[in-house]
Amino acid sequence: MKHTEKKNKPKIIIIGGPTGVGKTSIAIQMAQKWGGEIIGADAIQVYRFMDIGTAKPDFHEQAQVKHHMIDIVTPDVQFDASMYVEQARPIIKHLHDADIPILLVGGSGLYIKALTGGLFKQAPGNLSIRQQYKQMADKHGNAFLYEQLQKKDPAAASAIHPNDMVRIIRALEVFDITGRSIKDHHQAHQFADQPYQLFKIMLHEDRKKLYTRIENRVDQMIGNGLLKEVQSLIHRGYHCNLSSMQSIGYKHMCAFLNGRLTWDETIRLMKRDTRRYAKRQFTWFRADKSFIWASAAEIDSLYPKLDQFIEQGT
Repeated sequence: MKHTEKKNKPKIIIIGGPTGVGKTSIAIQMAQKWGGEIIGADAIQVYRFMDIGTAKPDFHEQAQVKHHMIDIVTPDVQFDASMYVEQARPIIKHLHDADIPILLVGGSGLYIKALTGGLFKQAPGNLSIRQQYKQMADKHGNAFLYEQLQKKDPAAASAIHPNDMVRIIRALEVFDITGRSIKDHHQAHQFADQPYQLFKIMLHEDRKKLYTRIENRVDQMIGNGLLKEVQSLIHRGYHCNLSSMQSIGYKHMCAFLNGRLTWDETIRLMKRDTRRYAKRQFTWFRADKSFIWASAAEIDSLYPKLDQFIEQGT
């Protein structure tokens, strides 16, 4: 490669979309076609020992194409977008320098946005205010704190899961300090750093068909031993209160093991919550107009454009 070409921004093909839509199989197909490697963009697949409930690429899939950013930390690590960016960017540089096509694949929209658009400048913080809200959550519960956020900053509340205490407290903290929504702070910076050239694909499916796939996949996870996986995690010392263990599937198995849910309720709620998560993912990706929407059956039609994207400037 010529020296001038090294100055080009790395090119990344992004395959985003909701859980259960088939991102992994499409990404492997594309990576094999162009000799690429896959960087995962999944907030839970980063954790070791959490395989079944995260639908992590299995041994056969990982043998077909090299995957990065999975199995990189233990479940007791508080992993976040900034840590993700810190670890993923050197991988992108290495692949770019080696002329290996890069596919960024996953459903964690925040991780994708942080990595490809840059991390926004932090809004101001106040440890004392943060501690007050943590104490309030301990005393009155998560739902109470979420209601406070809905009253003060409904825009932020609409984008934060009711159980995500870290982000709820952060949003309340920023609002109390600045009188502005944390979303305003994010939008003001607009993830201004643009370090990469991007080809962004939103993999989608008819809603009813997707929900059927989700329900079938939950059944498959159960059949593959999700309950035993959670029991194994607990045996390793990773208790149910960890953030990683509060993700979909794992928290449901924990609730069953702790006697809070019957088995039938566990399966029903896991399917319901996975459908709801997929709906939130649709909303996230739909907000980014730069994504090209395509179903799995339509992917081949994008190949000429992808060929051009990969080859341009090389």
